[in-house]
This record gives sequence, C-alpha cells and structure tokens, in this order.
Amino acid sequence: MSSELPLTERAQHLLKVLVEHHIRDGKPVGSTTLSRSSRIKVSAATIRNTMSDLEMMGLIQSPHTSAGRVPTQKGYRLFVDTLVSVQPLERLELNQMREEISGEEKNTREVLTTASSLLSQITQMASVVMVPRHGRVTLRHLEFLPLSEKKVLAILVTNRDEVQNRIIQTDRDFSERELRQVANWFNQTFEGEELSRVRSRLVEELERARGDMDAAMQRIVKMAQQAVTSSDQNRDEMVVSGRSRLMEYDEFCEMDRLRMLFNAFSEKRDMIHLLDQCMEADGVQVFIGEESGYRFFDDCSVVTAPYRHGEEVVGVLGVVGPTRMAYDRVIPVVDMTAKVLSSALNSMD
Repeated sequence: MSSELPLTERAQHLLKVLVEHHIRDGKPVGSTTLSRSSRIKVSAATIRNTMSDLEMMGLIQSPHTSAGRVPTQKGYRLFVDTLVSVQPLERLELNQMREEISGEEKNTREVLTTASSLLSQITQMASVVMVPRHGRVTLRHLEFLPLSEKKVLAILVTNRDEVQNRIIQTDRDFSERELRQVANWFNQTFEGEELSRVRSRLVEELERARGDMDAAMQRIVKMAQQAVTSSDQNRDEMVVSGRSRLMEYDEFCEMDRLRMLFNAFSEKRDMIHLLDQCMEADGVQVFIGEESGYRFFDDCSVVTAPYRHGEEVVGVLGVVGPTRMAYDRVIPVVDMTAKVLSSALNSMD
C-alpha cells in the first residue's frame, strides 16, 4: 500500500512535520508554523510553494475555514509507509504489559480480556481482540448446572482452556444428580475428540435414539447436542474494549457517524471479516480511512497485528481510532501487545 511519489527530501520533511503537528494539535497547519518548526532554513515563500506542490499531489488539503493544510488519506499513507519514526516501548511499560497479560492463573478468555483492556488504556482508543481460532478444537470437559424455569447452564471447556457457556431450555427440571450423570456419560464418551467429530456422532446417536434408546437417554443426547452445537460461535467472537473513548475525538462528534461505528462493534460480522484479512499478514497492518473497504471506517484508522499460539497464527488484535492518531506510538504498542499475548498463551500449555 506504499505511495511512490517523486518527493524531494525537503518536501518529505515538510510533510512529516505537517502531519506530526496535525496529529498533535488537530488543527490545520500553516506555512508560518512549519517555518518555525521544520528546522530547514528556507524562506516562507519556498515553504508555501512546497505546500502547494504537496496539495497538487493530493497529500494535503486546505479546509474551507482555514488557510492552513491538513493531511489527506493519501498523505497519511505516505507518512505511515515511509516517514513515521516509531517509538519503542519503555522497559517499564513492557514489563507492566507482560505482568498484566501473563497467562498464569488465568484462562484464555481472561488473558484476551486483559490484553484488550490494556491496549485500549495505553492507546486511549477502542481495541479489539479476536478469540483464538485453533485449527483443531478438542473437547476437554462438559459440565451442566441446573437453573430455574426448566433451564440448564452448559459449561464447555475445550483445548487451550477456552470456556464457552450456553443456556439450554429443557422440557422439565433436572436435579444436580441427573445432570452429573449426563455430563459423566458425555465426558467418558467424547473427551479428547474434535468438536466437529463430536457433533456428527451426536447426530448419529439421535438418529439411533429414535428406535434403540429410552426417553431418558434421548434427553441426554439432545442436551449434549445443544451444548456443543453453538460452540463455533466463538469463532466469530471478539473482545472489545474502550468504545466510549472514541466519543472524546472531534472526528466522531456527529451522532450518526458514531452510531454507525458503534453498530459495527456490536454486530461484529464486518469487523471480524476485516480482521480475518490480517490473519495471513506478517506483522502490523495499518488501514487508513476507506482502505478498509467498510463505510463505517471511512473516518478511522485501524492498526492490527496477528498473535500466535506456538507457530500457528490463531487471531488478530488491533485498535480503532481517528486517522489523526499517533502512529509512531500506536504501531509499536499494537505490535508488542500481540507478541506479549502470544507469549502468555504459550505459557498456559
């Protein structure tokens, strides 16, 4: 996604300074401001001419209400690809991140939630973390707990200590003893098998149940089937933190724009599809404005990085914020969070 433009060294430097000023102050940048901070001994007229050239190239534009310029999406792309100077995390920050995200005494979901919350806190933007997509999801344990009004809570534990909960509506109330018997039969029969195989076997069992099983066993099989049928829903899940932080940015002051963005977080499907595109990426990906291909991100930048379990890429995390974000800070934070999360998941084996 790099921009190949015949920019002089002076033009590149002025563009870099202009973008950095706009990111920091959120205001159009004029030639006087650039002449004071560019550290290039050229006349104000030369700076104005250079800015005109940058504008003709589509890298900056002049808002109607100001004589100053702001970066365009194209200008931000060139800045991110060739001009930004990333700031590595300080050792104290890195140690804090490792300590908080550590997988010790946590299950997978808790580690993901911590990583998402910390990523939002550090960047002051919204963050997303995909639930891991392991190539082979196997059953470790299933437990049932009785609830009121003929409902049962099914607790399904898969490999990597992933826990999935599902409320099942039954045709009668079950005692703890009965549910324990159901769980014991299920665990003895299917423990260690891939969930896809468990589902197909349960379908076979239900077919056989019509003629060979008594009513009690049929209920057991049906309850077990309901418990695992929706387990793949987690394959489309993500952990979201800090959506309300976006309300602090002027770019999202229009309610319609903010509502559309919040709906994207809630509905998840398109957001997950965008993150899916980053599963094969090598390192950090930056989508600026319309580059994402989704209208609700037209005024946003999305910075993502994949995380691993062992050698396998199992998910993607990232931040969503205005195009006017501190890329020099956000890019290394996202990159390091993905690496620390990978380390935490590996330590849980």
